[in-house]
Amino acid sequence: MAKPPRAWQRMLSGRRLDLLDPTPVDIEIEDIAHGLAFVARWNGQTFGDYAYSVAEHSLLVETLFSRLCPKATAAERLTALLHDAPEYVIGDMISPVKAAVGPGYGDLDDRLSAAIHIRFGLPAVTPAKLKRQIKKADRISAWMEATQIAGFTRAEADRFFGAPDLDLIADLSIVLRPPVAVRSEFTERHASLLQAML
Repeated sequence: MAKPPRAWQRMLSGRRLDLLDPTPVDIEIEDIAHGLAFVARWNGQTFGDYAYSVAEHSLLVETLFSRLCPKATAAERLTALLHDAPEYVIGDMISPVKAAVGPGYGDLDDRLSAAIHIRFGLPAVTPAKLKRQIKKADRISAWMEATQIAGFTRAEADRFFGAPDLDLIADLSIVLRPPVAVRSEFTERHASLLQAML
């Protein structure tokens, strides 16, 4: 009988994360921050000397979400920061690849999200209204990324992501940084939001 394929990954923290059955006790923020800081968005097809990482994107989404929802709780802001956290082990797939992979990708993402959320005191499943609000911030971030570092014209970005309120983002710009700097900021922001939840 054939041996089943390995479905776990060894993390730098020493944790062994089972991708098919992830548990909150195997989730560490340092692993998430490190992984996300080294995962490139846009399949790495961005201008600059450093890849634009999922960690950098997550920090921007949390900033945008906080502007869209100024009365949001620390837990809701933490949910925004962690909205792509499963990508620390499954990577960032562009939408066409996700569509080609099919529903299995979504199921894996949902299992990892639930374990991550429980680990940090959040509901396993993000409430629908909050998910929509974070998605709006995510789309604004995608528009900014598309026009500032991925070579899209504004017209193209408007078509794919929707035109944002330019006043909301007037003082924001994307600056590509070394992964270690982004990892550090992500970890610090996570700690700050966790502290605010107490």
